[in-house]
Amino acid sequence: MNSQLQVRRAYEKFLTFAGASKLVLLHPASRFRSLAVALLLADTRRKTYYYALDIDDINLFHFLTGLINGLAKQHASFGRHLNVLPQNVLQDPYRHVDLVLKTFLDELADFGDGDFILLLDEFDRADPADDIHRFVERLSHLAPERCTIVLNGRSLPRLPWLSMMAKRHAVILRDDELIQKDFYGKRNAKDASLKVLSLGPGYVFMDDRLVDNWEGHLPRLLLFFVMDRPEVTRNQICEVFWPDLHIDQAVNVFHVTKRRLHKALGVDILSHDGTYYRINPDVPFYFDAFEFVESLLLCRHGDLPDAFQHWQNVAKLYRGPFLQGHSDGWIEERRQAYSVANTESLTQIADNWSARGNDELALLTLGKAIDADYSIEATHLKLLRLYVRLGRRAEAVAHYRDLEKWAKGKRRKLGVETRRLFTEITA
Repeated sequence: MNSQLQVRRAYEKFLTFAGASKLVLLHPASRFRSLAVALLLADTRRKTYYYALDIDDINLFHFLTGLINGLAKQHASFGRHLNVLPQNVLQDPYRHVDLVLKTFLDELADFGDGDFILLLDEFDRADPADDIHRFVERLSHLAPERCTIVLNGRSLPRLPWLSMMAKRHAVILRDDELIQKDFYGKRNAKDASLKVLSLGPGYVFMDDRLVDNWEGHLPRLLLFFVMDRPEVTRNQICEVFWPDLHIDQAVNVFHVTKRRLHKALGVDILSHDGTYYRINPDVPFYFDAFEFVESLLLCRHGDLPDAFQHWQNVAKLYRGPFLQGHSDGWIEERRQAYSVANTESLTQIADNWSARGNDELALLTLGKAIDADYSIEATHLKLLRLYVRLGRRAEAVAHYRDLEKWAKGKRRKLGVETRRLFTEITA
C-alpha cells in the first residue's frame, strides 16, 4: 500500500472516531500525525479551531492566555467571556478552575451551530503542567456533544485513559489503528504474581496471597491511583490525597505512604525517573481495569463472530463499583465511568437474549442494569418497550410511575420518547 493511500485511510479512520468521541488522541507513535493535522486543517467539510502549545505554556495561566489569543484570530469573539473574569481569577485560574471551566464552555457555545474540532497541537509541551492536564481532562467530559477535542504530541498525556475509554469519551488512534490493548505500553499479564482488582471492594494479591498488611488505606489507594494512568507526578498525587496540607507536609506523608506500599508488596512497585512515577516496568502485573476496557473495545469495534459471549465476559469482569466503599473524588469519577460501561454490557446482553427469543432473561438482565445505574433513562425505555411487547402493560405502568417519581425527586424531566411511550401504553 502506498503512503498516500495509508495517510488517507488513517485520516478517514480519524474522522469516524472524531464524530463519536469527546477526545481523540493521535498516538505519539503514529507515523502520520503531522499529515493528519495538515489534512484536518485543509478539510473544508468541518470547522477546526487550532492551537499549538508554546514553550511558555508551562501552566494553566499561560496556556489559557495563549489559547485566547490564538483562537481569537480564528473566531473574533473568542475570549469575551474569559477576559471579563475578575483579575484574581485570571491570574490564578487553577485555584478557580470550576468558574474558569464554566466560562470556557460559554466561549465554546459561541462557536455557532454544527460540529467542530478543537485541535491542541504540540501538547507534549504541557507534560510538566499538572493543571493543564486536569483542565483538559475535565473539559473533555463537560464539552458540548458537538465538540471533539484532538490532542497531538510526542508523548502520552497523563490522563486516566482507561475510564475515559470505558465511558466512550476518548479513543487513542495510531494512524488507521484503534489502540485496543497495552494502552500505556504495558502488557497485562494474567499469570503475573501481582494481581490488582479494582472493580469491586479493591483487592490486591501477591503470589496468590491477599495483601492485607497496608498499615492504613492510603498505601493501597496509592497503588490503584498510579495503576490508573500512564504516569503521574508527585504533585498530582499530593493534590489528590492531601489537598489541605502544605506541599512540604504532603511530600513527607507521600514518602511515608510510598514506603508502606513497598513494604506491603515486598517489591518496589513505583519507579521514578526524576519527574514521573509509574508502575515499575520490571514487575509483571495484572490489572482488571485493563482487561475490562480491552474487552469493551473488542465488543464495540471488533469483528466478532459471537459478540454475545464477549459482552458476557465484560459483565463478568465487573464485580462491583470501582473501589466500592471509598468516596474520594477521583474514585467517584472512575466509578461513574465504569458503571456506565457495565450498564452498556448488560443492555447488550439483554438485546442478545431478546434476539434469541428469551425475553424473560432479557427482562432479568435489564433489571440488573437498572439496579446498577438507575439514572440511565435509555435502559428504562428498553424495559418499558419489552413489557409492552410482552403485553405486560400493568407492569410497564407501574415501572413508569416509579421512574417518574424518581425523576421528580431529582428535578429531572423524562425524555420525549419515554413520555410518548407511556401515553401509548395508557391510551
